[in-house]
Amino acid sequence: VQLQAFGGGLVQAGGSLKLSCVVSGRISGGYNMGWFRQAPGKGREFVATISWRFGSTHFADSVKDRFTISRDTAKNTVYLQMNSLKVEDTAVYFCAADSSIATLHTEPFEYDYWGQGTLVTVSS
Repeated sequence: VQLQAFGGGLVQAGGSLKLSCVVSGRISGGYNMGWFRQAPGKGREFVATISWRFGSTHFADSVKDRFTISRDTAKNTVYLQMNSLKVEDTAVYFCAADSSIATLHTEPFEYDYWGQGTLVTVSS
């Protein structure tokens, strides 16, 4: 299983950016997808997660009402639409797959597969 995240870049505060994560390979039993981020000098932080099967979602309070997570099952791709970006959203964003699908998890250790990360920089 491989995850490839892309779409990061430089954006001004208040702007928008859409990240994509393509999943290749097969995870037996299905999976949930998550987005995490890591700012310089900080730990990896949960951003959002989505059930691949049902489309249910969960967001960190810091991004709720600004970010949207979605998936395209035909393209094996999960998206993170980020609106009203703030300087504090600056981080490397990672997508991850969780093979334990009963619950939408928010801790990095609960995810089995990780993408390489894409840098999002929000300028003031």
